Amino acid sequence: MRLLLALLALAAAQPLARAESHWCYKIQAKASNYTCLEPDSWGEHCQKDRQSPINIVTYKAQLDHNLGPFIFSGYDKKHKWSVQNNGHSVMVLLGEEITIAGGGLAARYRAKQLHLHWSHMLDRGSEHSLDGDHFAMEMHIVHEKEKGASRNQKENQDSQDEIAVLAFLVEAGSKNHGFQPLVDALADIRKPNMTTTLKESISLLDLLPKEEKLKHYFRYLGSLTTPGCDENVVWTVFEQPIQLQQDQILAFSQKLYFDDDQKVNMTDNVRPLQRRGQRPVFKSQAAGLLLPLPALLVPTLTLMAGLLH
Repeated sequence: MRLLLALLALAAAQPLARAESHWCYKIQAKASNYTCLEPDSWGEHCQKDRQSPINIVTYKAQLDHNLGPFIFSGYDKKHKWSVQNNGHSVMVLLGEEITIAGGGLAARYRAKQLHLHWSHMLDRGSEHSLDGDHFAMEMHIVHEKEKGASRNQKENQDSQDEIAVLAFLVEAGSKNHGFQPLVDALADIRKPNMTTTLKESISLLDLLPKEEKLKHYFRYLGSLTTPGCDENVVWTVFEQPIQLQQDQILAFSQKLYFDDDQKVNMTDNVRPLQRRGQRPVFKSQAAGLLLPLPALLVPTLTLMAGLLH
């Protein structure tokens, strides 16, 4: 009898345990039909001290002359990629043919997937912020270090840069035709675990700012922004935002859902900012917010006026 009672108690406890261990975003936790762990309660590595995202204070970033241009291989090849709603975001599976090197990275990295974070508010959808300002969305292209790229086994085991994420901020602006095939695919993956294929071939370069703008970026060591928040990510946050038309941005919040019942719109899938602590943030040689022309001219004119007196 005792054994039967114990088994019944265990069976009753298992669904609750599964529900409590499922991670989610704050907006999901607020929904009455959700029981899940919101960001402040995420487990595994998520409570450690080298977490992401962070606020990047641009004028405090340290110039690093080693942060030169990237070498993008396969970024220009067009594909009809597989796209899925994974219950937390939109994920595009990138195959095995795309790599990056250079950019101050110690090895070559192979692209695996890209995904996005967003909000229905145009100043709340990015995970990283620049000087306290958030953007409408943020796109992450996730790369893994190629096997054998480290010099010894210990480096492979203890690496702080096993994953390289290229992060692109997104702001409202002109219509982005390169992004439109992905926006069009959203209607086919409204619910979690739905997958579709892009109807039109696109390349990664179709999604990004012009290549010369990709020399301007910030760099720091951090973590994944979803559980288990592994602290093995070398982050590159590009200074030049991607522009999407407002309707393209809002389509993500309007067409996608966190749940099968389509009651909770997929929006605000953003981890809150984490403490930077003592971690340095570096900038590439070309990085730095450009001052408008009047701001540059005023000190010069003032100096000339002083000399004339």
